[in-house]
Amino acid sequence: MNNAEFEKKLVEQIKGINKEKQPERELWTGIELAISRDDLSQEKQSANDGRKTFLAVAAVALVSLLGWFSMSPQLVLLTGDDLVASLSQQHELQKNELLVKLQNQTALTENWQDQLAELDDAADAIKKALQNDPNNMALLKMLQSVHQQQISLIERVHSPKWSHI
Repeated sequence: MNNAEFEKKLVEQIKGINKEKQPERELWTGIELAISRDDLSQEKQSANDGRKTFLAVAAVALVSLLGWFSMSPQLVLLTGDDLVASLSQQHELQKNELLVKLQNQTALTENWQDQLAELDDAADAIKKALQNDPNNMALLKMLQSVHQQQISLIERVHSPKWSHI
């Protein structure tokens, strides 16, 4: 086949081609899928941007809160003699409120005030020991225990008989 014949056949075949060629399969589903993927990736990106913004705001708020607390004079931790004085003062207030509340009830025993005085003496001895070692956790726990024993004694002595089994 020579060059002239080849060109003649090529021109005939080109003229025979249908100008409106239809695709062999449906293309719109693929196009829609590609568009929806782009939309999803944009939504994911905007969601990630929202999370990043939230984390940044939370970090700034945390730093601000920590700064505010560090400058606040109310958050002073009590240690040593100040702690012992504060514990004793709180206990005395609680004990006095309880005694006033229960003053009209009759006590179940006669010697409860002697027991209360003994516990007061024990608390005083612990406070003297804390003067030499004000941050001794064992002594502080003992003081709290004595204070709690006093409160429990007052409550038990003034509780009605029918509540005991």
